[in-house]
Amino acid sequence: MSTSVDTTEAATASTERTTGVTDDEFRSLFRSHPAGVTVVCADAGSGPAGFTATSLTSLSMRPPLVSFAIATGASAWPTFREATSVSVNFLAADQHDIAGRFATSGIDRFAPPTLWSRLDTGEPVLDRAPAFLRAVIVSRLSAGDHQLIIAQVTDAEAGAAHEPLVYHAGAYCAAAPIA
Repeated sequence: MSTSVDTTEAATASTERTTGVTDDEFRSLFRSHPAGVTVVCADAGSGPAGFTATSLTSLSMRPPLVSFAIATGASAWPTFREATSVSVNFLAADQHDIAGRFATSGIDRFAPPTLWSRLDTGEPVLDRAPAFLRAVIVSRLSAGDHQLIIAQVTDAEAGAAHEPLVYHAGAYCAAAPIA
């Protein structure tokens, strides 16, 4: 199912009601907001595609839904536009090289040294990800220069406890517990 929401009118009205936020101010604000790092993968029949995402959100428990965003200008977007399911690979703190690889445009992200395989259902999955989930796409929403994808989780493997990879202040880092 694909849904398109016209955000142009809402965005224009919102901009008129504010004093304005520059691109740099917007980026700066979110650089101070840490986010977990995942690699989202799919294959719509033309080979695997994937990208690094910090936008993954748990959306609903019943049914189990997640959401993530992808730029419509991203090299992986054509695959995600056509895919019916995805894998979301949660990265550990020592896997910043994988995050960087899947954030790099113009390369074969699945070529060596990337170690990957396919789930029984066909989705590409990163072999060394400490946890992953499989989800079926239920909706795509237009959101500015991105698409918000909503997917229902059909399988999850939590794996062993691990220190998660976090993106904060423009860099990858580890999350540290307080006291």
